[in-house]
Amino acid sequence: MVGPAGEQVGIVRIEDALRLAREADLDLVEVAAQARPPVAKLMDYGKYKYEAAQKARESRRNQTNTVIKEMKLRPKIDSHDYETKKGHVVRFLKGGDKVKITIMFRGREQSRPELGLNLLNKLAEDVAADGVVESAPKQDGRNMLMVLAPTRKKNQAMVEAQAEKAAKAAQRTADAEAERAEQAESRAAAAAAAQLQGKKKRGPADNMDPDVDL
Repeated sequence: MVGPAGEQVGIVRIEDALRLAREADLDLVEVAAQARPPVAKLMDYGKYKYEAAQKARESRRNQTNTVIKEMKLRPKIDSHDYETKKGHVVRFLKGGDKVKITIMFRGREQSRPELGLNLLNKLAEDVAADGVVESAPKQDGRNMLMVLAPTRKKNQAMVEAQAEKAAKAAQRTADAEAERAEQAESRAAAAAAAQLQGKKKRGPADNMDPDVDL
């Protein structure tokens, strides 16, 4: 039998174990039925179940689902399409997802597998800041495959994306406040200028009678 603090009590009769459990206001729980002799422990079983459920919920909360995106390329892809698809791969990796790259061979292209291999190696180098090769290039029928894994975990990527989104929102708010302040200042300056024009000072000629012959 094992005590409530994990200490070894030793081999005791079931009647004595039950008596010790009653005296300690605890439960006698069998924890290793296959052992010879079986092992039981003194514990608060209700508290044990509650803590186990808490740990299970925490584990599920921290668990992230692995998503594998796929990007298909041709071995003779032009530079514009390559840059576009590379951008998609980088976006997937930054989002914390794995990416399966598929090079599709057609016709005579199948006789030149080095084209696909060179393209996969180039892509791996171009996205090295955000992903690493998890599964090296390999031939699969008419296609050649490679799997890239993100350098950051999905939950970390989500946190960073949320922080970036919040920073952009704060910047937009600050820019809007600055623009409103600038507009208010311009309106105040215009009003002040108009008021000054309305209060034009009268000069010496303004006091002269036009009918008086000097």
